[in-house]
Amino acid sequence: MEELAELAKRATGHDADAFTALMQSQMQNMYKTARAILTNESDIADAISETILTCWEKLDQLNDPAWFRTWMTRILVNKCKDLIRQGKNLCMPGDVPEISAADSGFTNAEWNEALGMLDEKYRLVLMLYYVEGYKTSEISTILKITESTVRTQLARGREKLAQAVTGKKGKAAHEKLSGGNGAAYVLHQNPMQDK
Repeated sequence: MEELAELAKRATGHDADAFTALMQSQMQNMYKTARAILTNESDIADAISETILTCWEKLDQLNDPAWFRTWMTRILVNKCKDLIRQGKNLCMPGDVPEISAADSGFTNAEWNEALGMLDEKYRLVLMLYYVEGYKTSEISTILKITESTVRTQLARGREKLAQAVTGKKGKAAHEKLSGGNGAAYVLHQNPMQDK
C-alpha cells in the first residue's frame, strides 16, 4: 500500500512513468469493478480507457495521493454509469462475451452467475466490499451514497445472493448455504464490523 501511495505521489507531479506503473497495478481492480457494472467487454475496455485518461488529466484535483485508489474507482464507476446512460451497454445475444477460464476475478462459474443475477447496486457494493476490499466508508465516498445505505445494500445483496444460490428465502437460504458453498463466506460477513 505504501508503494501505491508513493507512485500516486510521484504521478501527481505528472511523472508519466509513475502514472503508467500506477495504472498497470490497478488494471485488475478496474476490470473487476467495471465488470460488476457493465456486461459488454468492449464497454468495459472503454470505461477503463476513459478512466485512465481522466485520471491523467485531473491528477491535480487529487488532494491526497493516499486516496488515489478510491478516487480512481469513483471515476471508473462514473464512467461506467455514463456508458449505461448513453445506451452503449446494449449487447445483442450474439455479442455476449464468453467467460474466460483465465479470469481470476471469480473462483467459479456459479459465483459469477449468481452475481450476474443481482441488481447492479447490490453487485457493485458486494464487489467493492468483498473482492476489492474497500471499507463501507470508502464505498460511500466512491458511490456518493450514505454509509448506512452501503451497509443496507450489502445486507440485501447478501440476502439476494443467498436466494439466487439456494432458491430459498430468509434463514432457509442461509442454512442451506452452511453446507460449504463458496458464497457462504460472503453471506456470513457483517459490514457493521468494517474492515
